Amino acid sequence: MPRLYYALDLRDDAAAIAEYENWHRPEKVWPEIVASIRSAGIEDMEIFRTGNRLVMMMQVPDDYDAAGKQSADAADPRVQAWEQLMDGYQQRLPWAKPGEKWVAMRGIFSLRAALAVSDTAEQGARR
Repeated sequence: MPRLYYALDLRDDAAAIAEYENWHRPEKVWPEIVASIRSAGIEDMEIFRTGNRLVMMMQVPDDYDAAGKQSADAADPRVQAWEQLMDGYQQRLPWAKPGEKWVAMRGIFSLRAALAVSDTAEQGARR
């Protein structure tokens, strides 16, 4: 299952950041939001913060349909209400495209891939 990573900034305001975190406590997230995430096939999702920068990890199936998730969210009034509420805490990254909130991140290092190359090189050296 692939993992997708996205970044977004919060307004640089300690009180707003605390409120945002409070909204994301398990008992505070609206159940419709959790249902929307699960109905899209997302297996796991985590959000991490440092300062006002957020990183979101989504573990998705190989056939994950991001466009389908966006369409379903756009048609769901409760998801739109949540997005409007969250938008008051968030600010776009300077390089985000118009209308883009969470910006996809590109992986640049994988220990697993580096080990595979290292293991292959070691096997070749032994021959």
